[in-house]
Amino acid sequence: MERRTIGAAALEVGAIGLGCMPMSWAYTGSRQRGDESVRTVHAALDRGSTLLDTADMYGPFTNELLLGRVLKERRGDAFVSTKCGLLVGEQHVVANGRPGYVKRACDASLRRLQTDTIDLYQLHRADPEVPVEETWGAMAELVGAGKVRALGLCAVGARATRRGRAGLHAGTIRQLERVQQVFPVSAVEAELSVWSPEALETLLPWCEARGVGFLAAMPLGNGFLTGTLTPGQGFEPDDLRARHPRFTAEMMAANQPIVVGLRRIAARHGEAVTPAQVALAWVLSRGRHVVPVPGAKRERWAAENAAAAELRLTDRDLAEIGELPRARGSWD
Repeated sequence: MERRTIGAAALEVGAIGLGCMPMSWAYTGSRQRGDESVRTVHAALDRGSTLLDTADMYGPFTNELLLGRVLKERRGDAFVSTKCGLLVGEQHVVANGRPGYVKRACDASLRRLQTDTIDLYQLHRADPEVPVEETWGAMAELVGAGKVRALGLCAVGARATRRGRAGLHAGTIRQLERVQQVFPVSAVEAELSVWSPEALETLLPWCEARGVGFLAAMPLGNGFLTGTLTPGQGFEPDDLRARHPRFTAEMMAANQPIVVGLRRIAARHGEAVTPAQVALAWVLSRGRHVVPVPGAKRERWAAENAAAAELRLTDRDLAEIGELPRARGSWD
């Protein structure tokens, strides 16, 4: 697989990563199986998808434990990205950016992951009660201690709201400007996909101008862009899509033209090419500093996603994608 670099430290990863969250968190719980997920991670690594993206809150904790089973055998094949800064309660998630907590969280992640070093340690969310510079300073000390190789930040904005897209990532950019004065940012993780392209407006250019890597979260639109979901099929209560404004039966039907367009482009490249691979190839085309991180919990999906690195979209393909209708949510 093609290799790409993240940040000024030139950390090298496969062009397409593996989002591990669906294996343990936020998606249909009844379909989460540990042994199958372990095989999926192995399948991704076998195909060059070296960046494994997780967080201590996924589970919570169980996702890191799962990855630790693989890393115990294949640490040299993997680039490990995990996150801190969020605590999970019974019915809520709260931020904790206190320096002491950050250091304890890192040590706990290292134990669960069965590794001595985290390649990319990301701040999941800034704590409104703690100056972000203090949190980032504690994370920088972890780099100095050899526990972490590089630091990243997750974007606070994830999707356009009914107020429109203007300034969607303004808060994230302000945070980035502040922490950059403390210690270099190597990567930013934020949503970017065919149906959520908002990061192209300000956040992606900010990263490109400063040599910061961009990890494209949800590049398959929470599974919608794969073309495998049926409008009205319903989701289990623990699945985030059950409460997502783009996954009501009405909105899934209204957004089908996006999938139809991706399927049409895929057909031009061969019978084996899928809409999901076209969607990932589009993200890859956004810049050499961009690494899509699609989630997967099945071997076949990890293999299909990795194969998208070989797909080269034409100018005609890119123009057609640019003309696809804007995605709608239940608020539109």
